[in-house]
Amino acid sequence: MEEIYLAGGCLWGVQEFFRHLPGVCQTEAGRANGTQMDTEGDYDGYVECVKTHFDPNLVTVVDLMAKLFEIIDPYSLNQQGNDIGEKYRTGVYSLNPTHLMQASDWIAQRPDSAKIVLEVLPLTHYLRSDEAHQDRLTRYPDDICHLPNELLHKYKK
Repeated sequence: MEEIYLAGGCLWGVQEFFRHLPGVCQTEAGRANGTQMDTEGDYDGYVECVKTHFDPNLVTVVDLMAKLFEIIDPYSLNQQGNDIGEKYRTGVYSLNPTHLMQASDWIAQRPDSAKIVLEVLPLTHYLRSDEAHQDRLTRYPDDICHLPNELLHKYKK
């Protein structure tokens, strides 16, 4: 099993979408690549993301990239749907340089690559979200999400 961190706006929808994909074994809501968390609960520079454990024999980084692009606007900087701010930027983060190379190569091969603002960076920090944020849309399916239900559950069996 391998892990990659995927950011696509509000983590509730991203987690709900990816948890149903074949080959994805586990997901966890969290925040990546910030600098520190202050005592007021603000996450300085962090992006909302989903720690995604996957079986590389069943799903590849390229597959995950294609799926991520189903649910994001890759040209929008710091905004997905009504969620606006640096914490809603899009990105792919990993401790595995091969993952980052595969993601970067996939983007570079797209005809629109020059317009894409998605980050592809090494993971520097990760904070697991509290329990209230884990599998939020599974527990509360009527909560507001920037992704439409038909897309959220496209791969749900």
